[in-house]
Amino acid sequence: MKRQLPLSELCEIYKARIDMVGNLLIEAFHYFALFVIGASVIWSAVAAYVGMVAQGHTTIDDILLLFIYLELGAMVGIYFQTNAMPVRCLIYIAITALSRLLIADIQTHHTEGTEILLISGSILLLGLSTLVIGKPTDKADKS
Repeated sequence: MKRQLPLSELCEIYKARIDMVGNLLIEAFHYFALFVIGASVIWSAVAAYVGMVAQGHTTIDDILLLFIYLELGAMVGIYFQTNAMPVRCLIYIAITALSRLLIADIQTHHTEGTEILLISGSILLLGLSTLVIGKPTDKADKS
């Protein structure tokens, strides 16, 4: 004769199974999203590079764009391996994007004044923030 479990134990068993399925679905979505983001970065980088080749030359703006794609790819790789968001990579991407903006703005508009000063100050603050965060650990930058 089979022993009947009390309702509380039965609820705990079903809750544990539901939690296990939920965690599995979250993990599957996590990997799927990382692959989609990684593929999108690669696709965008290749499209940008093909455009540069078709143009016949590159500018500093194009090279900085490729560095942004490189950092995005590195960030996805680090996140895939460690499940930790590498904040340093985000800061490097922001510095590169602001540098790209600053160079493009100077080349096209030849602007002077507060806009250049604000962008330069932002780059300086981001650079100082990498000092505040500190050096990465041996495993990965988990800051």
